[in-house]
Amino acid sequence: MARAACSSVVTALSLLPSKSHHLLRNQFSFSGKSNKFVGVLTLEKRCFSSTVSMSLKAGIVGLPNVGKSTLFNAVVENGKAQAANFPFCTIEPNVGIVAVPDSRLQVLSKLTNSQKVVPASIEFVDIAGLVKGASQGEGLGNKFLSHIREVDSILQVVRCFEDNDIVHVNGKVDPTSDIDVINLELIFCDLDQIGKRLDRLNKGKPKDSQSKVKEEAEKSALQRIQEALLDGKPARSVALNDLEKDAVKHLCLLTMKPMIYVANVAETDLADPDKNSFVQQVKALSSDLQSGHVVVSAQVESELTELPLDERTEYLNSLGVSESGLGNLIRATYSLLGLQTYFTSGEKETRAWTIHAGMTAPQAAGVIHSDFEKGFIRAETVAYEDFVSAGSLAAARDKGLLRSEGKEYIVKEGDVMLFRFNV
Repeated sequence: MARAACSSVVTALSLLPSKSHHLLRNQFSFSGKSNKFVGVLTLEKRCFSSTVSMSLKAGIVGLPNVGKSTLFNAVVENGKAQAANFPFCTIEPNVGIVAVPDSRLQVLSKLTNSQKVVPASIEFVDIAGLVKGASQGEGLGNKFLSHIREVDSILQVVRCFEDNDIVHVNGKVDPTSDIDVINLELIFCDLDQIGKRLDRLNKGKPKDSQSKVKEEAEKSALQRIQEALLDGKPARSVALNDLEKDAVKHLCLLTMKPMIYVANVAETDLADPDKNSFVQQVKALSSDLQSGHVVVSAQVESELTELPLDERTEYLNSLGVSESGLGNLIRATYSLLGLQTYFTSGEKETRAWTIHAGMTAPQAAGVIHSDFEKGFIRAETVAYEDFVSAGSLAAARDKGLLRSEGKEYIVKEGDVMLFRFNV
């Protein structure tokens, strides 16, 4: 649904051990120059294949001056976006890769004396602002619509604060209107694309019976989606079977993408956002639109970056909150996409791996390398809490906490795993 194709892993023969039976102990390397994991797979297939990205891609969008570039600069270390008080200051998308905060990594690293820690990551893309008429090319609409097709999920920043020094593009703060502007532009774009596709399907003839079945499924799905869009509802609100989902996937419909509404509030509203009437609007709309929502203060996030690490928690506590907006954003994204984390931990490194909830042990192994899935034998598995309470893998084994799981095992959140495989 997100990217057009899955990229293959880099040549891995040199990374694989030479013996036929192996215990996976952190075979891959991390590139410090690019901050990317060598051999990353793109997040493309939403079925439970093992083509899951180590770096999710989330697009930050919103009308001009809602705080999206301020938020991007704050959550992405060394972000280069210009957070200026005028429309279209971000002309090209700015990209930054952020480590997913996870305190469990440090705990595991200490227990196994790992030389390094490699967290999962999420890629944020600051996409240029848009105005009404973007689907017809107004403002920077064309650039906005093309860049948004490339992301896995959309974070729509919505202004929920008053500030006379920051001009609102429409003259007043109105979350409902702001959300409608962006969503309608996405709907108009999808309607145009669906109309053209239905014309081609109606004029063309399928090559064979199999193609006919798929085209009929696509036509049926698109007609129902079209009706929903005309009613102002997103494509993701339409119930589709697996065949229909697969048939329309190639269109990369914008309103099919998972959406999280980010209510950007003043720091004074962060501790109790429910008292903010603008936030209440965002929450109600997100529920109606089958989307997620999260409350952040872009200004607070910006101020956090100027503080030493040991002072950030104290500052957040003084505001009545315990976690930064980055953690909230990532948790909401994982939840919306149905993702979870498992770990590998040894002397060389402790690493977090991102998978779809419901994946089997072989599929989870395949996230590291496809050969690990093909040659899967079993997975030595221990729950994170049991690993920590035991103090070591050996102790967990002695206490009967370390399990040997087969091909049908469904990986659980926080599992610490060692894969045995045959290549």
